Amino acid sequence: MPKLTKRLIDAQATPEKALLLWDSELRGFALRIQPSGVKTYFVNYRTAAGRMRRLSLGRHGALTVDEARARARKILVDVAAGADPVAEKETRRAAPTLSEFLDRHVTEHVEAHNAPRTQVEAKDVFDRLVRPRLGALKLESVTRQDVARLHFELRSTPTQANRMLSFLSKAFANAELWGLRPEGANPCRKIKRYPEHARERFLSAQELARLGAALEEAETDGLPWELDPEKPASKHTAKEENRRTFLAPEALAVIRVLLFTGARRGEIVSLAWEHVKFDIGVVDLPEKKGGTRKAHPVSVAALELLAAQPRVDGSPWVFPRRADPARHISAEVVETAWQRVRSRAGLNDVHLHDLRHTVGTYAAQSGANAFAIRDLLRHKTMAMTGRYANFDASPVRAVSDVIGERIAAGLAGGAKKPKD
Repeated sequence: MPKLTKRLIDAQATPEKALLLWDSELRGFALRIQPSGVKTYFVNYRTAAGRMRRLSLGRHGALTVDEARARARKILVDVAAGADPVAEKETRRAAPTLSEFLDRHVTEHVEAHNAPRTQVEAKDVFDRLVRPRLGALKLESVTRQDVARLHFELRSTPTQANRMLSFLSKAFANAELWGLRPEGANPCRKIKRYPEHARERFLSAQELARLGAALEEAETDGLPWELDPEKPASKHTAKEENRRTFLAPEALAVIRVLLFTGARRGEIVSLAWEHVKFDIGVVDLPEKKGGTRKAHPVSVAALELLAAQPRVDGSPWVFPRRADPARHISAEVVETAWQRVRSRAGLNDVHLHDLRHTVGTYAAQSGANAFAIRDLLRHKTMAMTGRYANFDASPVRAVSDVIGERIAAGLAGGAKKPKD
């Protein structure tokens, strides 16, 4: 059994079956020559548990015999210290990719703990932004540089970039919790978020008057619609005075309730009669986004709006669907009605959620303190309330009533129909 050298190896003829050449200098180090002519270095070793292992080191040509021997020597030193390179290699090969891990994270965390809307957003972020770029990487091999590069690529949409970082950071926190990455190895740490500019649109008194007029017109005469200028008129074309569309009254009622309560759209469209307590002047609304509904004081104006809603036999909803009262009105129907109303009122840049901003802004202008505004809008933290300015129903109801009176007066000021 001679020492392996380049001269010795190059002198070997191609064998008819695999040939092993063992090195006389380093026990366990050898070269395998295949009938195809491929020559591969490997090292044999015995683990601390007594198992025999064989680890490939690389091909002759890509490695010199001296380089292969040096690798083999280092491996044997590590084995003597208790390492098992073959087992470690198998573990790495079997380790999940980031995409495979995200499947588990979505099932065991997102779907189990997040609100429905957050679930949709998290899945969209993972599927659209993370998986295409980083999904094929092994979970354990994802580095801070990988995540920082992705975050930088999304810099033109800072809010989206930061949401991606937030969702991914939670995923890597779970990877540590589940023993799939070492403690303190979250690659999202220390990556600086981009500045975000919060939308702060709210309705002025004049805009509120225009909105009131548009709502009134939609409820009484219907909103006018225009002919398509690209389509010629025919004898069946409706006369100008008949070109009006009535919007779903329940959708218009939802818009009004949103304005009087500062609630989120999803909280009102899914409002059930069991959530409304007329006797004590409260409506059950989520204590925080996606949370359990709890009693929340609302203004007299809001309660009057709700009391005016007709009850449909067999339906638990305050705003049921016309075609299927067993289900509540859809968000899409409300959004469609809002698009028509805001266009008529000349408020094309106003979103439904800006009605909530209007309530928060009016509360601050009325002199309400930050704690009352926080409870009025059910913010989780004071940080959210800061943009507008011991929970007690009385001051919150007082604030809500002041706002309700101001909004009612504003809407009434717009009772006159807007000019075409």
